[in-house]
Amino acid sequence: MPYRFAPLVGASTRKLRGLVVPAAVALLAAFVLKTFVFQVFVIPSGSMMGTLQKGDRVAVDRFSPWLGETPHRGEVVVFRDPGGWLTSAPAGSGGVLGGVRSALSRVGLAPSADEKDLIKRVVAVGGDTVDCRAGHPLTVNGTALDEPYLYPGATPCDDYPVGTVTVPPGHLWVMGDHRNDSADSRYQRLHNPGGGFVPVDHVIGRARVLLWPLPRWTSLPVPATFRHVG
Repeated sequence: MPYRFAPLVGASTRKLRGLVVPAAVALLAAFVLKTFVFQVFVIPSGSMMGTLQKGDRVAVDRFSPWLGETPHRGEVVVFRDPGGWLTSAPAGSGGVLGGVRSALSRVGLAPSADEKDLIKRVVAVGGDTVDCRAGHPLTVNGTALDEPYLYPGATPCDDYPVGTVTVPPGHLWVMGDHRNDSADSRYQRLHNPGGGFVPVDHVIGRARVLLWPLPRWTSLPVPATFRHVG
């Protein structure tokens, strides 16, 4: 009798192994992709409205910074809080659901609920001079920017006019596309001892594709206006 069931047990073991091994390989591949290639990021606020809505999912390219490529003007980037930009940590989920979400976010299959990261558009890089005055267009190195990506009705600099600012080497000047609802470099320049500059090494990666919701799927190219900046 025992021998009659032995082949059946062996078949079950092989079947289980056939499911577990591919799943483990898939999870490992997802972890490698998130760490070195791309990461899904959830838009946390309305500061990028005009381009991205709160709750949108974007694919962030982590591979280029890993290779040493630095951000360029006009790119939408995700970066770590340089210090004091976020006043409180995002609320995470507890319980079983929170544990599952955390596990999936570690391998890049779900967005993290507790990362203190921000997303803005790079307006200027190290060495650039920004001029941001109320009632005037934003200028970079003397070139006035035509900014069709701004949220309808938003003004370039009226909320936080900082005047003329030169970006230090190795840093970025970033701004939200919804200027009237963005505590970006302008706001930080006026209210934060750090001066509003983002160190290049704080950049996690460039947002390249709007993934979700599907009806609005699109790439996130550099606007043409930045090609004319000297």
